[in-house]
Amino acid sequence: MATMFVRHQVSDFARWKAAYDDFRPTQQRFGVLAEAVYRAPDNPNDVTVTHEFASVEAARAFGARDELRSTMETSGVIGQPSIWFGDKA
Repeated sequence: MATMFVRHQVSDFARWKAAYDDFRPTQQRFGVLAEAVYRAPDNPNDVTVTHEFASVEAARAFGARDELRSTMETSGVIGQPSIWFGDKA
């Protein structure tokens, strides 16, 4: 099991979250097995999400999808996200 971690700033959490929720079918279609959303306690627009995949390769492929990039742009993500991957130990 592999996890993709994504941390980014958003302009408006409610707007971003609505787009994120609408994107769930696409996540599932491209291999997301489970997901979670976290907000920083001192900044509700500082968001970290996790996505579980069968492999790191599947996670990297999802991260490279044009659909994901486009949704991030239109949902109000500010700047470049910080993305990293991990294998569950």
